Amino acid sequence: MLQLLIRRGLAPLARLVYRPEVTGLDNVPADGPVVLAPNHRSAIDTAVIALTSPRPVRFLGKAEYFTGGGLKGKVVASFLSALGYVPVERGNAQAGLAALGAARAVLERGETFAIYPEGTRSLDGRLYRGHTGVGSLALETGAAVVPVALSGTERLLPVGRRIPRPGPVHVRFGPPLDFTRYQGLGSSPAIRRAVTDEIMYSIMELSGQEYVDHYHRRPRPDAA
Repeated sequence: MLQLLIRRGLAPLARLVYRPEVTGLDNVPADGPVVLAPNHRSAIDTAVIALTSPRPVRFLGKAEYFTGGGLKGKVVASFLSALGYVPVERGNAQAGLAALGAARAVLERGETFAIYPEGTRSLDGRLYRGHTGVGSLALETGAAVVPVALSGTERLLPVGRRIPRPGPVHVRFGPPLDFTRYQGLGSSPAIRRAVTDEIMYSIMELSGQEYVDHYHRRPRPDAA
């Protein structure tokens, strides 16, 4: 019920206030498992995707967000669940495997799952090398992969700001990518890398960002 309220109530209100320009909605398959693979510019990207996607979307969220006590904790957990978050533990290799397992479960139910291949927000506006988790999901589930390009969200909610400010936002859903030609080859690191690189190239073409062929690493807080 809360998810329905958000999609039919909050989404139109957000579109009225922020007026995002959304193109390519017909590129998102109407049914069957779909992976949305966006670039990552801002902390608000997840909300933007959830409110503009033509289908309900599931995302991974830190488990601690769902374990707060009291009324506030319950409200936050309910709201995140309604937005499509799936709680997972993070921080080690086992947690990473559990996260991919949770994502596979969503896709095996024929739903839509969104994952940021870069793994973290770009701090300089460039597009960084994708982690192969997105390739693994596509190969293991047969899901179509829809590249998504976000622009303007980095100005809507820059680092250090809590409340989004009005500004132009563009969301572009690209043509779906089909990797069923690699069926049965999901255990190959080379194939996972090739699939992931193809996805990143499609995101680059949509977004117009400069591509950097190495993983994005955030600077350490104690770095000079």
